[in-house]
Amino acid sequence: MLTTCIGAYPKPAFLELPDWFNIPDGPDSANPTKSWKAALAALGDAADETINAASRQVVSDQVEAGIDIPTDGEVKRENYIHYHCRHLKGIDFKHLTLRELRGGTYAAELPTINDRVRVRDSGFLVEDWRMAQSFTDRPVKITMPGPMTVTDTNANSYYSSDKALGADIADALNQEVLALANAGCVHIQVDEPVFARKPGDALEFGVENLERVFHGVPPHVVKTMHMCCGYPDRLDRLDYPKADRRAYFEIIRAIDESSIDVVSIEDAHRHNDLSLLDLVQNTQVILGVVAIALSRIESVEEISARLTEALNHIDSDRLIAAPDCGLGLLGRKLARSKLKNMCEAAHQS
Repeated sequence: MLTTCIGAYPKPAFLELPDWFNIPDGPDSANPTKSWKAALAALGDAADETINAASRQVVSDQVEAGIDIPTDGEVKRENYIHYHCRHLKGIDFKHLTLRELRGGTYAAELPTINDRVRVRDSGFLVEDWRMAQSFTDRPVKITMPGPMTVTDTNANSYYSSDKALGADIADALNQEVLALANAGCVHIQVDEPVFARKPGDALEFGVENLERVFHGVPPHVVKTMHMCCGYPDRLDRLDYPKADRRAYFEIIRAIDESSIDVVSIEDAHRHNDLSLLDLVQNTQVILGVVAIALSRIESVEEISARLTEALNHIDSDRLIAAPDCGLGLLGRKLARSKLKNMCEAAHQS
């Protein structure tokens, strides 16, 4: 059984760039504008060399653990959403707007959408991918935020509807997807956690705009989407409000009938009714089998048992093992231990 990671990996200690996993008040309080640029500037002439070394460590950790499809670890990003948004026109990072997000689970000052969203510059993810890919012969996956998630994590003061905003975001994201495909990147993942928070919107226009992101992609490119149910704001917080556990059941058929090749769902932090997998007839499934916000290390036997349960509902050639989501909260030691056990369990299944 193949293995992959989802996105973020703990930044090496020597890379002094902030991200939303090391903000004192937790990931949801990260200001997207102030600290990242200053920290990058502080690296000075050593920036490229330091980021390169960090990318090498992140990729090497995954490969050594046994990951078949590693990610770039989102090494350069302060968070997976606003890193991309800074490369788009129409999103104002100077004039922030305070708003609640993720169903009121937290509030933050966010960039303001005050004009039509278009591409400012493209190819930045190509640079990230090429750097990570240079450290391994395994195919490196690149991730980016989806239209509904970008919409939900900025403040809209221009568009009359989220559907229209999402369509323009999708067209802008599509340019970066095509650039990645032309550069040789085979695995491209779009993250849409907001699908699980707003299944009605996902069905009304979210899946359509998700497909716009991948429009024109060559057949050999694997089109992946990740749909988690909510990220805890700190390690070992058990009461974090997650999306309704019925959301996957509401959305999964539409994803399965779309042009998406692989759908990623979480299962470790909160187990699903695995009859969910019976509804997926065409699409490969990435199943989260290690928790990304619990310090307890799942045993090989525990992970293997869950994968065996899943195989009662889906063929092994359509099942891929992964962590629930990004690994940034865990720190390097825990992340490596969890990945090693996961890969051992998956590769013997």
